[in-house]
Amino acid sequence: MDSSIWSNELVELFLEVGNQKANSFWAAQLPLEEELHAGASDEQRATFTRRKYRERKYCRVLEGLHNSEQLNKALCAAVVLPDVLRTMELLFNGADVMCATGDPTCSTPYLLAQRAGQRLQMEFLHQNRLMDFPRLDRQSDNTSSSGPSPFMDGFLYISAETVRRWCTLEGGFLTYYESARSSTAVGRLAVADVVSLAVSNAETVTVAGAVFTVEVYLRPARIVVIGAETQETRRDWIQALTKCLVPPKAQSLVRENSELIGRLLYKEGHDLYHWRTGWFVLAGSVLHFGPGDDEGDEEVLRLKQLQELTVTSHSEGDEKIPVLLMVESGRTIYIHGFSTTDFSLWLSAITQAAGTDSRALGEQQLTKNGVPIAVESCIAFVTQYGLCQEGVYGQPGDPTGVAQLLEEFTLDARHVKLREKERRLEDVTDTLKSFFLQAEDALLTKELYPYWVSALDEEDMSLRVKKYSTFIESLPETNKATLDALLQHLYRIQQCCHLNRMPSEKLASVFSSCLFQTQGQTPQEIRVVRDLIDNYVALFGTSVMSQWSQSTGFQCLLGRQQVWPSMRSAELAETALSMRNVPFDADDAWTTFEVIENGELERPLHRSEKILEQVLEWSTLDCPSSAFLVLKKFAGAKRHADELVRSEHLKFNDGCSKLLSGHKFQDRFVVLRAHKLLLYRDVKVSALFVHLAPHLRETRDHIFTFKHSAPT
Repeated sequence: MDSSIWSNELVELFLEVGNQKANSFWAAQLPLEEELHAGASDEQRATFTRRKYRERKYCRVLEGLHNSEQLNKALCAAVVLPDVLRTMELLFNGADVMCATGDPTCSTPYLLAQRAGQRLQMEFLHQNRLMDFPRLDRQSDNTSSSGPSPFMDGFLYISAETVRRWCTLEGGFLTYYESARSSTAVGRLAVADVVSLAVSNAETVTVAGAVFTVEVYLRPARIVVIGAETQETRRDWIQALTKCLVPPKAQSLVRENSELIGRLLYKEGHDLYHWRTGWFVLAGSVLHFGPGDDEGDEEVLRLKQLQELTVTSHSEGDEKIPVLLMVESGRTIYIHGFSTTDFSLWLSAITQAAGTDSRALGEQQLTKNGVPIAVESCIAFVTQYGLCQEGVYGQPGDPTGVAQLLEEFTLDARHVKLREKERRLEDVTDTLKSFFLQAEDALLTKELYPYWVSALDEEDMSLRVKKYSTFIESLPETNKATLDALLQHLYRIQQCCHLNRMPSEKLASVFSSCLFQTQGQTPQEIRVVRDLIDNYVALFGTSVMSQWSQSTGFQCLLGRQQVWPSMRSAELAETALSMRNVPFDADDAWTTFEVIENGELERPLHRSEKILEQVLEWSTLDCPSSAFLVLKKFAGAKRHADELVRSEHLKFNDGCSKLLSGHKFQDRFVVLRAHKLLLYRDVKVSALFVHLAPHLRETRDHIFTFKHSAPT
């Protein structure tokens, strides 16, 4: 410091305030672990100084002063008194040193102090006359969102260099120098050119030691790596760069554990015609994104629950641009980068985040219901091909086949397809059991083990079920959803025990050690699992057997109807009518309808649809018990079909007249009469083609394409 400029008043001010009084304000909230120690490096000292004075991270926030007007009024009252420390506290809490006092003769705080004869107050105000500090706010980390542009300085490693550079972030530029005393910059980066910041999870070892790095992706297709000596310093630089890069409306996207921050071009399912720029933040397995303006709110994609993750392409002129397609819970989102470099960065990070990276249930690839895909796939396969198989889950599989299937699920469960001709039922059942055995924690959790077993002391089953319900509610969300899916499956298995010979006690004996992850089996564990299977409906409040209504008029509503996996709509109608002795007329048509949403929506099932597969889909509804099937009779439908006549002008292409018509659609007059489809060039001429509806086939000679033409 240049002591030649020290005036007597300035020296007296130093003596009056002193370090102890000053630190009572500046270090009022300094944690012990962040105190500066004697052996601290230059970078640590620079970081501490910046946090303490520029960021005011540790200073005391004055209570009761909620806005600038109150702070300024308090400052005007303080400067006429001898307490300089009070003036300092007000000024650095956000009071304006040049605020209007309301006094016509003394328009500034300095003039008020001068009139009151407070020399030290005058000196302090004079030395800080150019300062402009935003108001401190305890809810926003002691910084104001409307404050000045971020400033940061300190030592960093730039790219592959092994020497430190003195860097400053100011005015939207990251500038670096050979040393802190250098006046000529070695290089400079414009923050406006930055498209992505990628935080490295591992430290990089250099000649100078360990360095914690951040990859800065710029336009056009340039990468600069910056490194700090500590994780704390790197975090501070990331926060400063983010505040400078991300617009205020998108600041809420940034998370403490953000691994990737940047902007991409994207479009969503509701608007697939226009690409727009959005801000994206990847934190763990969650992708936060939004437009960063007033036109849209923050949205979230849970990458573990993606139904599809595919790379496709988008054409812009003669250029094909790679595009990442993501589908989650019915939403479709496309993204692409500003270059192949940053697109590859996001593709790699999202693919890794959406994959399986541990044995924990919550880290698996999940369905939209939060169930591991591996579990749901196995359950669906066993339901379709093993529901009526005698001894299902009791027969051992091939260890090699089981290990291979588990490995496939671990690598990418979304793309594992279980087909009857390729997988043995026993291998799939053993895979499901092995999945639970090898999970990081038991499905019922080892922590709750004594509670599950102690519930058996309750002899009253209704009270025991209440205890089970309490334990289930305390499970992690993924465990709870998975337990729901598994118990529902085992409940269905035991409902068919007269066919598969697997009642609940046998299923409990098989699965108890899997769900508790214990060695061998104990009677207590088996009893708990059997209780859970038998009381599935009471525990989860879902009726697996659909609720049915009463017969009315021309409808035949089904009761507890036995179905088998291969039963189709036509078979169900025939079986149900014969069981109930319903008269069947040859001219009548009976159709099975699926009714959901409490009767508000219904659709006819095609005669080839499998009934059981459709009923099992009801478990995905918000209220599965509100769905049911109903048979409806259409009297004389088959007789009237022979009399049905419909005619209309349509566009026609037979797929074979390419040389004559240029493969274009032609106008034809089409008549549907009984089982015949008649095509005319116009209303007056005879038919060109006749095709019998019951024997429709695609052949090389006759492939018809029709296009409806809306009236103008």
